[in-house]
Amino acid sequence: MEAKQNKAAILKRLARLEGQLRGVTRMVDENRYCVDVLVQTAAVRSALRAVERLVIEDHAKHCMEEAILSGDRDEQREKFRELVALLEKARD
Repeated sequence: MEAKQNKAAILKRLARLEGQLRGVTRMVDENRYCVDVLVQTAAVRSALRAVERLVIEDHAKHCMEEAILSGDRDEQREKFRELVALLEKARD
């Protein structure tokens, strides 16, 4: 990924996510209560969705904007299809 506006925020969130995942692994290894583990996995999913939103925002603000400004209709269509695919994946 090229350097984008949200890069620092994305990297910070990913580092936090990495720590959360290690914590969940530790919880499972220590046979912690299932509900506690599930609460933490829900937090991980939420944090990952936040990362996805930032990446999608960068794609829309930079990649799509470049395609629009280029005037190249094929590139515009390609970037739009990419955005729709990203939104569909993020929704799942």
